[in-house]
Amino acid sequence: MKRKRRHKKRALVLIVEIILLVMLAGTMFVMAKYDKFQKIAVNEEDIETNDGMKKEGYTTVALFGGDSRDGQLEAGTHADTIMVAALNNKTKEIRLVSVYRDTLTRQADGSLKKANNAYFSGGPTEAINLLNRNFDLDVEDYVTVDFKALADTVDLIGGIELSPTQEEVDCMNEYLKETANVAGKEANFVERAGQQTFDGVQAVTYARIRKIAGGDYKRAERQRLVLEKIFEKIKGLSITRLNELIDTILPSVSTSFSLTELIGLASQAPKYQLGEMQGFPYRTVDKTMEDTGSIVVPTGVLDNVEDLHKFLYPDETYEVSQTVQDIALEIENYTGITKDDYDEGEVILSE
Repeated sequence: MKRKRRHKKRALVLIVEIILLVMLAGTMFVMAKYDKFQKIAVNEEDIETNDGMKKEGYTTVALFGGDSRDGQLEAGTHADTIMVAALNNKTKEIRLVSVYRDTLTRQADGSLKKANNAYFSGGPTEAINLLNRNFDLDVEDYVTVDFKALADTVDLIGGIELSPTQEEVDCMNEYLKETANVAGKEANFVERAGQQTFDGVQAVTYARIRKIAGGDYKRAERQRLVLEKIFEKIKGLSITRLNELIDTILPSVSTSFSLTELIGLASQAPKYQLGEMQGFPYRTVDKTMEDTGSIVVPTGVLDNVEDLHKFLYPDETYEVSQTVQDIALEIENYTGITKDDYDEGEVILSE
């Protein structure tokens, strides 16, 4: 009996040692990669949230796609892709929302402009604050990638399967060379519609299509599809290939996450699952204004924001803040559009 107990103790100690070694290896791996990021400090005291909007049980992260041609991802870069990821810390489900870049929002100076103006004028900090201010979110951190990072990712995972329409193919071929030049890669023109494997330049160009039916609404949908396809393939990568991918793309990635936070996220990453994805605002009208140009106007800001919270934070009890109520009234007065102006026959509604 004593010998059996000694064997059990030794087995337990061995298991603990193995767990510690795995944790240590994961920590060393993240530390080795950390210096490759473009780290842009986002000071906690500079992040604004509306009263009572701290989200317990969730980690909310802003994801930006920059149009940088020189690899710099600070202010002065247009965020053509704006996404919000809500990570449920209990269920490990990730829910993702694309915010249409032309959505009319209140900026830091109090003016009403397109959502993507915030990153250009104030960098990641102001872009985060814009999301928190206009939509009652609790974003504290961000990740930004540029064209090259996305193209490199798709190439290193062996491409992704997509089914473009002929209209999309024609539009892609107009801009493929431009995307290839920015990414420093070769432009391979798309020869047909239908299901096929896209390389990195083709996938990025597909995600950027805007000047055909559906405009920014369909572009955001394409971006979510590309992200979903990438996520599916990355989950099946070997450690060697994953290491190569990380080494290649990190110089084209900017983030506010600290080393400690990244280690924590990395340790939990295998447990997370990508859940539903949607476009936001849900009900909109396109309008052109003299001051702001072509904009996406939420019809019924309060209803849109309430539905956003139901989707991202299904466990929370939510009441619209006074700040969002004030912004909703301001947008209504500026545009003359109310929720009663929504016409399902004329407006493209996200899936």
